[in-house]
Amino acid sequence: MRRPMVAGNWKMHGSRSANGALLAELEQRLMPEWQVDVVVFPPYVYLAEAVRMLDESDIAVGAQDVCAEPLGAFTGQVAALMLKDVGCRYVIVGHSERRRLYHEDDVLVARKFAAALQAGLTPILCVGETLEEREANRTEAVVARQLEAVAAMNGASSFSQAILAYEPVW
Repeated sequence: MRRPMVAGNWKMHGSRSANGALLAELEQRLMPEWQVDVVVFPPYVYLAEAVRMLDESDIAVGAQDVCAEPLGAFTGQVAALMLKDVGCRYVIVGHSERRRLYHEDDVLVARKFAAALQAGLTPILCVGETLEEREANRTEAVVARQLEAVAAMNGASSFSQAILAYEPVW
């Protein structure tokens, strides 16, 4: 069985000074006997600095999103190999906000999942339903559809290299 993970997605919050204080406190409070993996997901502009600050720590750093394309003229996007290059180990794909606010469909999420794997990152695949879908008893169908898209593109065995996060939107 995989070790439990506690992951903190900072979303669009933080500053250099606030991040430094938060990471120092996390390092101080983390106890080895807890047997839990800890990952922080700061905004892109703070990734390299967080990696440097946590260099000798048990706390890992991940990115909040990744581009499905390996490189190219995609203004504002960040490639998986770039994330790997700055020291990220994880990347979130399929987050409910990305699906809802940026209209990312299951196929795009599956492509981002593939990009993460190809770069040697561990994708954290978020799946979940909206309140409306839950109330219509469609939770299992929605989550199955989201998982099937990733499995169809990457193979079912790819889930062994990922973390699944049930993240309902309600």
